[in-house]
Amino acid sequence: MTYIAGVDIGNSTTEVCIGEATLDKNIHFLSSASCPTTGTKGTLENTHGIQTALKLALNKIGLDTQSLSLIRLNEAAPVIGDTAMETLTETIITDSSMIGHNPSTPAGVGQATGYIISIDNLSSIEKGKDYIVSASNLHSYDEIAQKINIASKAFHIVGAILQADEAVLVKNRLEQEIPIIDEVTHIEKLPDGVLAAIEVALPGQSIRMLSNPYGIATLLKLSAKQTQSITPIAKSLIGKRSAVVLKTPSGNIRENMLPAGEIYFEAENPSSIHLDEGAEKIMEAVANAGKIQDIHGQKNTNVGNMFSRIKHGMGELDDISKTDIHITDILAVDTMAPVLISGALAGETCLEKAIGIAAMVKTQQLPMQKIAQQLHRELNVPVIVAGVEAVMASLGAITTPGTTLPLAILDMGGGSTDAAVITEEGHVTLTHQAGAGELVSMLIQTELGLKDRHIAEQIKKYPLAKVESLFHMRMESGEMHFVENSIDPRFYGRVILITENGFIRIEEDIPMEKIVQVRRDAKQKVFITNALRALKKVAPMENLKKITNVVLVGGSAEDFEIPEMLMQELAQYRIVCGRGNIRGTQGPRNAVATGLVLSYLGGQHDS
Repeated sequence: MTYIAGVDIGNSTTEVCIGEATLDKNIHFLSSASCPTTGTKGTLENTHGIQTALKLALNKIGLDTQSLSLIRLNEAAPVIGDTAMETLTETIITDSSMIGHNPSTPAGVGQATGYIISIDNLSSIEKGKDYIVSASNLHSYDEIAQKINIASKAFHIVGAILQADEAVLVKNRLEQEIPIIDEVTHIEKLPDGVLAAIEVALPGQSIRMLSNPYGIATLLKLSAKQTQSITPIAKSLIGKRSAVVLKTPSGNIRENMLPAGEIYFEAENPSSIHLDEGAEKIMEAVANAGKIQDIHGQKNTNVGNMFSRIKHGMGELDDISKTDIHITDILAVDTMAPVLISGALAGETCLEKAIGIAAMVKTQQLPMQKIAQQLHRELNVPVIVAGVEAVMASLGAITTPGTTLPLAILDMGGGSTDAAVITEEGHVTLTHQAGAGELVSMLIQTELGLKDRHIAEQIKKYPLAKVESLFHMRMESGEMHFVENSIDPRFYGRVILITENGFIRIEEDIPMEKIVQVRRDAKQKVFITNALRALKKVAPMENLKKITNVVLVGGSAEDFEIPEMLMQELAQYRIVCGRGNIRGTQGPRNAVATGLVLSYLGGQHDS
């Protein structure tokens, strides 16, 4: 018996297909399996995941690795995603700071300007000045309210800043209503005697004066130069319900600007482009460059540091000299990224325009040969690097019922998008491009300001709903869904993800509509852009109408909305486009692994 294993190493998943080659030159498919890829795609760490997937597939048919006659690997080029900020301004404020963290329980309404005074130092305040009282959690709300009431009889108290979550409790005990902010963790950093502006908006509204640099200038009487310096702070306060801005003593504001930088293409048509031009112009430069040997960035700039970081990281992973590592393709997309403002007391950020980039990294010494040698030593089974991903995916895609030649495939994985066209004569044209699921997750995490990449992955995969009572939820489509059994109370009033294993609660307080918009925009920017870019390379758009079928394969083809988005985009060419169903049983998965097994006998197989 000749048992062949096809192994597809992806950025996220390693897939295996086991087939039996018969004497009559046919292939009988026996089993398949998958497991998470171990390590970065194309590095020696992949061997652990390969062995796990092989054992899973072989156990299904009662065999072990010694039963295999040959293991066939795909040529795996690692793809690494990173972000480069188009504008990165670090505002450092010394001796004072800024607050605007949007606590859920501010109290009072309005705006005021006054000098900061600690509640412990009320005896030192002067008549004729306006004051904003700061109080740590060492003081109870009763004590705070009592001291402010007493001080207000002789002095002008215009606002309060509390460390504890007690703004409403204090407000209810005051004789005169003032705006109060609470939940300020590092309140001890507030300096006495510094002029500050405070604002609390009505419920359901956001502040207006302190989210506007000219509003801050009006309240704090700033000069034109000071107003320019305060702009990042105003931007960070957009959409907040409450805020405090302190007037920094002269000379205490410093801006550290790191240039965005230029991208240099070592290519058939050498060129360069500045990151400030934006993603669309960058991708035009990529298309016009022709065959690319390497891409790098201007030294001591955002984009230069990013490309250097990618190459350095790849070199460490696989012990390769940096000079032997080349970036041969990038996908750039426009996004917005939260930038931390140094000196802020509550982790305030402001959104800056950014460029999200996925980069395809290749080395002069193909790492797959090292993986093949390592597997051979550990399993004592012949291992060869058998084929290019796009070609193997095409062979696997042909096993989808209802397909015919000429056929185009889009293999959308975690790190790259491959495209190939097979003509009626069997000729294959292919391309291998950076950018897929991992870049989408990165964009979702960045734009929503999520701390956890895992929840960004879940947002990418599953639809959303808002639990509006214990017996019904509003789906992202607007549909109202009622349930017979009550929903777990911990989901009440929260945005959730609906998965096959139950609900996942979104911990961040982000409107459902915004999450949906960011998710769909990220997929449009990456998958639709990259799919059309890939198809243009393998079949110029004027020839697309000659293609009758486009089969979507790879992990991202399982997404609940990407195939429909692509179908709509390709409908104008009258192309049949949809998820593949490899071997009629595997769905869009296992195309490359199946193709690797088929290619053992030149693509001949039984049905």
